Formats: sequence, C-alpha cells, structure tokens
Amino acid sequence: MGAHIVKQDTLGMSYGFLGILGFSLTLPATRAAVADFDPIFVGLGRSVVAAFLAMIVLYLTHQPLPARKHIPNLMIVAAGVIVGFPLLSAWAMQRLPAAHGAIVIGLIPLVTACFAVLRIGERPSLKFWIASITGSTTIVLFALTSGAGQIQIADLALLGAVIAAAISYVEGGRLAMIMGGWQVICYALVLAAPILILPVFFAIINQGLIASPTAWLGFGYVSIISQFLAFFAWYHGMSIAGVARVSQIQLLQPFLTFFFSALLLGEKITPMMLLTAGIAIACVALGKQALISR
Repeated sequence: MGAHIVKQDTLGMSYGFLGILGFSLTLPATRAAVADFDPIFVGLGRSVVAAFLAMIVLYLTHQPLPARKHIPNLMIVAAGVIVGFPLLSAWAMQRLPAAHGAIVIGLIPLVTACFAVLRIGERPSLKFWIASITGSTTIVLFALTSGAGQIQIADLALLGAVIAAAISYVEGGRLAMIMGGWQVICYALVLAAPILILPVFFAIINQGLIASPTAWLGFGYVSIISQFLAFFAWYHGMSIAGVARVSQIQLLQPFLTFFFSALLLGEKITPMMLLTAGIAIACVALGKQALISR
C-alpha cells in the first residue's frame, strides 16, 4: 500500500512538472506579446483562442456536459486562471522583467497549499509547511531586494494574480478528481468565452493587430500552451497526488523562467536569482517527502 502511494505521488508530481514546464515560459512570452499588443488583448485574447481549441476537443471526444452543480465551481476556475491571472500578469509584464515576475509568482505554491487546507481538507505535515514557507519567504526577500527594498505597484498586480491562480488551482484540482483534468480547463474556457469576446474585440479596435513576429509568437504560446495544454498535465497531476503536494512543483518555475528569459529576451541572470532558485529546488525536494493527509 505504501509503495503504491509513493508511486502515485511520483506520477502526480511528474505530471505537475510537465505543467510547470509549460507555464515557465508564460511570463517571458507575455512580456514579448505586450511589447506590441494591448495587455487586455494578450490577457483575455489568449483565453478566447484556447476556448476555441477547447470546443474542438470537447466536440471530437464527445464529452458529456458538466453537471449543473459543478458550473459555479468551473466559473471559479475561469475567474482565476482564465481572467484574473492572465489579465493581471499581462499588465505587470509591461512594467517588470519576466525573471522578477517569476519570483513573485513563486508564492503560488504556499497560497495554494493554504487554500487546499481550507477548501478540500488536505492536511500537510509540519515538514511540508517548513519547506513551503522557507521557499516562499526566500522568494519574498528576493522580490524586496531586487525592487530596491520596495514593493512596486506591478508587484501588487502579481500578488493579485497569485491569489487568483491559487484559488483556481485548488478548485480545478478538486474538480479534476471528479471530471478529469483536461475536461476541467476545457469547460472553464468555454464557459468564460462569451464574457471575454467583447473586451477583446474593443482592444483590437483600439490598437489593431499589427505586431512583430516575436509578439505574435509570444501570444501564440500563451494561448495554446500556457492557457490550454499545460493545464491538462497540471490538473491531472493534482487529481493523482493532491493539490498541496503538486502545487509545490511551482517553486521550480522561477528557475525555468530565468533560463528562458535569458535565452529568449536577453535578460540578465544574477547570482541572487540562482541562489533563490537553488533554495526553491531544495524546498520542493523536502516537500515531496513530507506526509500529507487527504
């Protein structure tokens, strides 16, 4: 029985890592997109594109409609990861380097674990909380020092994005145990699409769609990978190994984002960034070994 649980946790963490690998390019791609596009178009337009893909997938696989009782839960998912996080992070990426934004986003694991306790009754051990709090505290200290000791307005937008994402991760992870991981994000996208079309349309009217190939590539990435495919693996991992445990994988996201930001945007990687990422990796390893009652 114990070996089976360990195997399930490892499988869930592996799926979670695939999701984070997809998410890790989100901020650099968003920063590339908002260089030419309106943040509203980037933040909400990506969800419109993903909703179109979701409708195709749901139609081709003949999925049953979600139960009426699950509609409010799906709307919570949509409010967080389809509207709140994309819009707030797109606005912040006009004002912050992607690597700095990745560090603030690294707070999501701790916030997600707290909501998992409140919403679905997961009970992480003391060892887990030590690992999560240590990783998150390190991230906050980095944000303070890199911002000249001050919290910037864009950091507050990212903090709002953190809360929005955490709530949606917990709700989506809970629903994934019932509906399946990819079904959750697909139905959430479809439900949100009618609300998003109008603001995206006005953003296009106001600014147009003339942009560089780099901006279009960034928009395509956040639409297809960040807002769609990465969630397939992310929510599936949560349904297998639990929301709190899998959420800690996101502590690795800053490290991956540092690499992609330097590779694609030419942003500088500092020794402090690498040290912060190293501590985050150690905390994930410690958290993986910690007991979590579900």
